[in-house]
Amino acid sequence: MAHELDGKVGIITGGANGIGRAMAEAFVAEGARVVIADVDDGTGKEVAASLGEAAAFEHCDVSDTASVSAAVDAAVDRFGAVHVMVNNAGIASSFRRLMDDDFRDFVKVMGVDLFGVIVGTQQAAKRMGEGGSIINVTSIAGLVPGVGLQTYRAAKAGVTHFTKCAAIELAERGIRVNVIAPGNIATAINAAFDTKSIVAKMQPLPRLGKPTDVANAAVFLASDRAAQVTGVLLPIDGGTTAGPPPLDTTQVMAKPAGE
Repeated sequence: MAHELDGKVGIITGGANGIGRAMAEAFVAEGARVVIADVDDGTGKEVAASLGEAAAFEHCDVSDTASVSAAVDAAVDRFGAVHVMVNNAGIASSFRRLMDDDFRDFVKVMGVDLFGVIVGTQQAAKRMGEGGSIINVTSIAGLVPGVGLQTYRAAKAGVTHFTKCAAIELAERGIRVNVIAPGNIATAINAAFDTKSIVAKMQPLPRLGKPTDVANAAVFLASDRAAQVTGVLLPIDGGTTAGPPPLDTTQVMAKPAGE
């Protein structure tokens, strides 16, 4: 792609690190001007500076409506409009099993991972006028049931359902709303896990995803090439949500010794 986003202004929450940073870099490379909205002031300012005049940083706590509204206003004041909103900011919840969880982080996780998406969608839509693209970021943890991370999983599942509801409601304004679900992506957060083992056991494509894989999907959904795409859930997961890698049927079908 080349200059797919010429003339567009985007806001990326959680844009200082990981997938959000990759999105900011990709958007600018494709001709957009971008506001990086994050609570990480130091890194956020560094990323914005590295991208030149096409980027700006705005401190933003997505769990606070006034903070999100201020970030949207900052984009309009700096660049004149908002055409794309990427609600990417997120945090993880406790890894404790259900019966051991005291839910001390429930309000905080729901505030960032679900409310942040809802209020980001609302505040951006108010300033978009007629037309625009809103891209929400969930996780395959919100699509595939599993053990632990129950608050995170519930919040991310809510993002998907909310996105489809918003896509229906905002269609009359010409605003498209879609949701991306990253899977196993090489980020600083995931570096703490044995991602090689996870990919081997859960993912059909034997390749660890990169932040740029998610960023490329966001560029498409933000661009005019996706003019007829709304209410869509797009997993960027190497096929994980389709099903696990095929088993060796010669082993599965083999009879136990002695039978």
